[in-house]
Amino acid sequence: MEKADLEELKKKVPCAVVLERKGFTLDVKESTRKAMKYRREAAIIIVIHDGKGWFDPRSDGKGDVFRLVEHVEGVPFVEAMNEVAGLVEFVPAEKVWDRGSRDREPDLSVPERWRARRKPWRGSATWRYLNDARHLHETVLRATIAAGMLREGPHGSMWAAHVDSAGVITGWEERGPDWRGFATGGAKVLFRLGRPEAPRLCVTEAAIDAMSLAALEGLSLDTLYLSTGGGWSPATDAAIRALAVRPGGQLVAATDNNKQGDVYAGRLLTLAEEAGCPGERLRPVADDWNTDLKAMEEARGKEERGRLPHARRPRQG
Repeated sequence: MEKADLEELKKKVPCAVVLERKGFTLDVKESTRKAMKYRREAAIIIVIHDGKGWFDPRSDGKGDVFRLVEHVEGVPFVEAMNEVAGLVEFVPAEKVWDRGSRDREPDLSVPERWRARRKPWRGSATWRYLNDARHLHETVLRATIAAGMLREGPHGSMWAAHVDSAGVITGWEERGPDWRGFATGGAKVLFRLGRPEAPRLCVTEAAIDAMSLAALEGLSLDTLYLSTGGGWSPATDAAIRALAVRPGGQLVAATDNNKQGDVYAGRLLTLAEEAGCPGERLRPVADDWNTDLKAMEEARGKEERGRLPHARRPRQG
């Protein structure tokens, strides 16, 4: 097939068609118009460039629609080309991206939008969500707020900042009772909680898990709690490497206790080896650290209730 024909095929067959035909579904809550996240069990593919490109956040896989078929199917290029040619007549189910206000380009820059939001305060909607629903201790919340890493999001959600090595805000994780996402136009690098020079680096997949692990460990002074936000961009890779190569450092893969977490952990331990840094796998008992924190708090509450004096029985006649 001529190169011009291949280019024409790429224009006619969006990556979403391949994924939907292979059993992937769109994760609406974690997608934006520019980055649509597709899932099939533990597998994740992010579709970008208006449907013409993609990448696998758990591996080095990326490219055009032909490379996508090769990646998903494990077939050589000729078979991938023929399969793409057979999909010309299909259109993706998610043909029109409709996310209301999130579909519009923001008027302000990422740092400007961050500065426009208030910090959470005791009793605010974000504080109640994190303290009541997520069981995060007041000590951890105040430390994260003092570090400038939290903001009030809309509708009782929270924004947890991602920053680069210079401390510049590059984006934020968005979490709430009914919402999960990342800042429109932002870039994932690292959420950071703790002393910047701390030698022990605990890497989690979400800011809430980083804060939860900090709560479980009592905000250990020798630890910098980190979150990749579930991504693995070149900027994230570079940021972790820059921390791992420091003398006396230790890299802890504190990712989720599931298949995806194991993939992330393997990548982190490989990075640690390449950086000449000791590596360790730290697993939550449940699926993630926030679930562990909730279980601990519930157990503590039951124990405290069990120590309450019993009410006196009324005297008989």
